Amino acid sequence: MTTTTRPARPRAFAPIEQCGTFAWRGVEKIRRNPAGLTDVVLGPAIFLVLFGYVFGGAIAGSTSEYLQYVFPGILGLTTLLATMGVGVAISTDLKEGVFDRFRSLPIARIAPLAGAVLADIVRQIVSLTALIGFGLLLGVRFDTDPASFLAGCALAIGFALALSWVWVLLGVAINEPQAVQGIGALLIFPLSFISNIFVPVDTMPGWMQTIAEWNPVGHLVETIRGLWMGGPVTEPLLATLAWMGVFLVVFVPLSLIAYLRRACG
Repeated sequence: MTTTTRPARPRAFAPIEQCGTFAWRGVEKIRRNPAGLTDVVLGPAIFLVLFGYVFGGAIAGSTSEYLQYVFPGILGLTTLLATMGVGVAISTDLKEGVFDRFRSLPIARIAPLAGAVLADIVRQIVSLTALIGFGLLLGVRFDTDPASFLAGCALAIGFALALSWVWVLLGVAINEPQAVQGIGALLIFPLSFISNIFVPVDTMPGWMQTIAEWNPVGHLVETIRGLWMGGPVTEPLLATLAWMGVFLVVFVPLSLIAYLRRACG
């Protein structure tokens, strides 16, 4: 009597495990090249010193008071800059043919993209830690309780992970990593300056206030200010969560479609 071997059923959690494997790949790349974290370590210190001490006296009349105001804004700026690295890394891997090796593997197509985003948590945590450390050295103080402080940290990292999918789409759709950086800079500057990062929105012209009020980074910054420095939280928090949902619902499918067209034929 012969028996036939039934094919093994795919595990329900296999895609999650595959995403974790690719995330670990990204973490290993960071571990082997820690110099790649230089920008997210030194960047927050440079921005705090430049904006705090150069513009503090002119804008707020007091460097210490302006540092308290601009500190959450610098968090929003560094989030924009740090997340751009995901798109650049993916574009580089695609150009160098790294993703071609994944085409023959029995994996979920989204695994390499999701893994790259998850690995970026390391960069976000390093950037956030560096910013908080330098802020404390410069005299920034948090007028909040530990729960609100940790909630602000968690929100910042969650927002960064959701925003990363915008850069993933750019990294997949654009052939040149340098072009991803160039277009990223064109997007980052308006998002940074037409917002509440550096100055209150009500000091801007009316038409610019309208743009700033729809700026997703501005909602994040306002929420962090409320959680860390005191102020309204509920309304900007809901707006921030809504933007995070938009990033995921819109850009995850678009990134996957663009990846399938480019890398998988």
